[in-house]
Amino acid sequence: MTHIDWSGVRDQVTALAGTPDGRVFGANRHRFQLEPPLRPAELAELEEQLGVRLPDDYRHFLLEVGRGGAGPFYGLFPPRRVDGRWGWAGDGAELTGLETLAEPFPHTAAFNPAVDLPEPPDEAEFGTDEEFTAAETAYWEHYERVMYDPRHTVGAVYLCHLGCAYRHVLVVSGPERGSMWADDSADDSGFSPLAGPHGERIGFARWYLDWLDEATARAAQPLPS
Repeated sequence: MTHIDWSGVRDQVTALAGTPDGRVFGANRHRFQLEPPLRPAELAELEEQLGVRLPDDYRHFLLEVGRGGAGPFYGLFPPRRVDGRWGWAGDGAELTGLETLAEPFPHTAAFNPAVDLPEPPDEAEFGTDEEFTAAETAYWEHYERVMYDPRHTVGAVYLCHLGCAYRHVLVVSGPERGSMWADDSADDSGFSPLAGPHGERIGFARWYLDWLDEATARAAQPLPS
């Protein structure tokens, strides 16, 4: 992979700190503040504990720009060490299976776990409210088990929250290693790769830098009179 030149990116991000609220979605959370970069020894310890080498563009970002903070949507989840163990912190970061990151991500095309699920029970098919309530409860318990089975996201790191339980992940193992995927399970849509206009996969660097370019353009727009 071509090495990404991250020089100047941290300065470009922090220069946006005075952007008025509402110009850039999610900036009212991260305020264009980046956490300090990881030290090489910290990254080495993280990768050793998790048993996986992170994709190069993300590794260099962690070392040269910051471990997290300002970024797409509500910001970039930072890796943190708590009680000597590394993981990511953020709204949904706990969905990352730290023990299974070295296992191949199981998808190479859009995948929706809900496709083969039956329709929810129809109240008209039941003789009593109690029977319907029991069937409905059983259905949604099964739905949750199928839709949110952690096996769907082995080999992937949750990196940001888009709001309303939509999230983006970075694949770190398997054929899709290095690509960004959307987890749209919140609206029954499942998982899909982020792709450019010609269907090309989008990696971490393009995902982040495209956001930065758009944020910079929005910040430069004149205030309404």
